[in-house]
Amino acid sequence: MNLSPHSPFSSKASQLLSWGHWFTFANIGLVLLISSSYLFADKSPTSLLGWFYMVITWISHTSFITFSAFVLTIFPLSMVFPYPRHIRGMAAIIATVGICVLSLDAFVYFQLGYHLNFSSLSDIITVLGKTIVSSPIITAIISIGFMVFIFALELIAGNHAWRHLDKLKCFKFPRYATGLLVSCFAMSHSIHIWADANAYFDITKQDNVLPLSYPTTAKKLLARHDLLDIEHYQQATEIHFDNSQNQYQIPHTLPSCKSSNEPVTVIYFENQSDLKSFTHNKPELVSVPQLIQPSDHQDALFNLAFGLPAYYQTANNSHPSWDPDSHILTLQHSDIVDSKSDKNTSQALISIINGSQNAIDYNKQGYYFAFSLADLQSDVVFSGTYYTNVPSLQKVMGFKQLQDITYTLLSTHFTCAKLAEATMIARNLTHSRSEGVNFTQGVLVALKKDRITLVKRDGSYEHISGAEGFAIEQKLDVPFLIQSIKTLKKFSVDTSTK
Repeated sequence: MNLSPHSPFSSKASQLLSWGHWFTFANIGLVLLISSSYLFADKSPTSLLGWFYMVITWISHTSFITFSAFVLTIFPLSMVFPYPRHIRGMAAIIATVGICVLSLDAFVYFQLGYHLNFSSLSDIITVLGKTIVSSPIITAIISIGFMVFIFALELIAGNHAWRHLDKLKCFKFPRYATGLLVSCFAMSHSIHIWADANAYFDITKQDNVLPLSYPTTAKKLLARHDLLDIEHYQQATEIHFDNSQNQYQIPHTLPSCKSSNEPVTVIYFENQSDLKSFTHNKPELVSVPQLIQPSDHQDALFNLAFGLPAYYQTANNSHPSWDPDSHILTLQHSDIVDSKSDKNTSQALISIINGSQNAIDYNKQGYYFAFSLADLQSDVVFSGTYYTNVPSLQKVMGFKQLQDITYTLLSTHFTCAKLAEATMIARNLTHSRSEGVNFTQGVLVALKKDRITLVKRDGSYEHISGAEGFAIEQKLDVPFLIQSIKTLKKFSVDTSTK
């Protein structure tokens, strides 16, 4: 084979290499546009440095992935098979497939909170199946239309770059763009090394946002050169969630809560059969899936009554301290003994009743929320279904916890948002926030979209899907976990120091 500079083979290969660079630049722009959706899938950074890191990482990482795809696919093909027309067609097909996979990954991440992977393939297929079944014609039109549109763009970009290659070679843009991308790449990794070493979580919490993202860590790089204070690093990132020395600190001044809205009756059942019997022939009670609750019944009822994780549960808890007069909430014949229930039941905004032990006087005009406690054979957490005719608790997507139910009722249904915010650790289900935390049986439960992370006291952990219960193979998201622990300890007072 003649590879001299003047041979036809060498000339075509050189032209294709130059064309490939411009084709890659065009795809970098398209990939940046699509990958920007990842930046809106999670909480935004809270600091200026966090925003700066997010932008330069997004630019450099997505550009690197795109360039790597070119080097591993189109570049070898153009060297082995230097026929411009065929290469442009194959490049358009390869790029279209890559863009479609990226778009699918972005959709999955937006819905579930993790990227495409084989371990959770069944869960991903379930989500895609539900999307297709809900509107098959529209989904098919959008999917096919998107692929055709991307393929057309790739053909236009490839043909335009080839036909105007001589003009494009005169531009100095690639030189400056390459310098910018390399600078962003170097800065993003340098900032991440600093953030990891100093436990700056506004940056390190972004580790798992972009696909195929494995930034350099301080532990390996700095410790190798004896530049890292290991003790300081471990103290900053150590996970503590022992609740034996903590108690709930109620705010000194409680916001008032007066509402003329219709009271809500919350009914819990000890088994699924009792729940089904109650909801039978009551079409007004809408079923809503993915109610995540502890399998421990005491912890579950504490979540519901107090609007708090069971981290704050003690033997002295009989009634929420944020409701001293019991005019907001009453508990009847529950596992949590409430001595104030009998005299204030009729005036309470929320009444919690054991439906398996009490006859329910059902009134279609009233508001109800009904659910079943977990089965005795359940794991640490249990995913079930609740039934309700309360508007603010219907049509709620994603996971729900029992403390979220109480918080939403108080905040939205009874318009006592200030009291809920000041005294509870939960979220308003009418908002789009998709993170939560709980504590049960000595296990920290951190929830993010569909992913549930269970961390035991010995440091062992597992990820499971909230919707399907499958195990998810994914590294521990330490920044998110530490943020969850901070949320858990929002009202905590360490009594061991007193």
